[in-house]
Amino acid sequence: MSLIFHIDVNSAYLSWSAMERLGKDESAVDLRTVPSIIGGDEKSRHGVVLAKSIPAKKYGVRTGEPVAAALRKCPSLLIIPPDHALYSKMSRRLMNLLHSYTSDIEQVSIDECYMDFTPIARQFSSPLSAARTIADRIKTELGFTVNIGIAPNKLLAKMASDFEKPDKVHTLFQDEIPDKLWPLPVGELFMVGHSSAERLMQLGIRTIGELAHTDPDFLQLHFKSHGKLMWEYANGIDHSPLNVDSHTLKGIGNSTTLSADVTTAEEAKQILLALSEQVGARLRKSHQLAQTVTVEIKYNTFQSCSRQMPLATPGSSSGVLYEYACRLFDELWNRTPIRLLGIRTSKLLSEDAPVQLSLFDMGIVSFEEPAGKQTSGKPAPAFRHINPEKQKKLDETMDRIRQKYGKDAVVRGSLMKKQKKSPDDLT
Repeated sequence: MSLIFHIDVNSAYLSWSAMERLGKDESAVDLRTVPSIIGGDEKSRHGVVLAKSIPAKKYGVRTGEPVAAALRKCPSLLIIPPDHALYSKMSRRLMNLLHSYTSDIEQVSIDECYMDFTPIARQFSSPLSAARTIADRIKTELGFTVNIGIAPNKLLAKMASDFEKPDKVHTLFQDEIPDKLWPLPVGELFMVGHSSAERLMQLGIRTIGELAHTDPDFLQLHFKSHGKLMWEYANGIDHSPLNVDSHTLKGIGNSTTLSADVTTAEEAKQILLALSEQVGARLRKSHQLAQTVTVEIKYNTFQSCSRQMPLATPGSSSGVLYEYACRLFDELWNRTPIRLLGIRTSKLLSEDAPVQLSLFDMGIVSFEEPAGKQTSGKPAPAFRHINPEKQKKLDETMDRIRQKYGKDAVVRGSLMKKQKKSPDDLT
């Protein structure tokens, strides 16, 4: 039987910021012990809550809600801006530690990953003792705590890691589902959003157990394909493989499931900017060039759609990826609230592969037009003519600076205005 560990940092942003503050000043307030949040701006009251302390949770503060709403619930709330360089550094330390056990790891966000325990099981007396050993080592060497869920598949491992926190190890095997999973409210099941949970309760389905025992045909009638997925998850069925990071992949991409639905193009493009930076950096790190870029949207109705476009010239520039992603988004979005956004690159080439320059790269043609101008009734193209060698050197320089000083140490001049409004975290 396969065994999967889901490893999730407890209140990652808050814990990492608290550690950093205490490391610089032992007399500083420990953010974990007072009503506090990470994210947003106290003066402007803009932004969203990225992480909250347990004392803040007692006031009803929720992750993903506007900072202004959180302040109304708790006027004395301590607001700390996010430190992405710190979070990236701590995430790398965590992944380096975990890779000392096995390379079979799928990182799904900055603070969580899946590990295939099966190949290394013989090194430990039991899965529980292994998980506790790993968790204790993280606490001792890195200074923060994690929850670890142990299960035969990724779904159940993730559900198990969400049980009692912090610094806990939980199992969720098939024979434990009736006692541990089924009594939970239906809204706690992975991939059951707020609107789906409300509709299920209107149908008299209040717990995960009741969902598991509902006729799947009935669920498909009301929820289409998502109904079948919810039924499978309620019964612990998940066949998704562990996608181990590899530079030999046919494509490189990233996506984020949003804590709150996005309803404006401006918000969406802030997220696309951050995704473009991440995907571009991964392409450059793996020494690959993309020939095609795809934008994926999943709406709050759980409908998904995507559209792709070939790049004028194979590349890995974050700025170029962002320009193409914005154009694809404008063509694709139907104004329905967005639950997930993703950017995917494909048809990868080695960076030393021979590449034929396009008219754009040679500076002969430029489609840069005044904002709002239309061409043949279509949205104005977002392409800019860029010297490819200069762009390559710029990207390499920015990557080196960010690797040394953090991802916010330098911002592209053409995107600086948007970067200031970029999302504080993506998974």
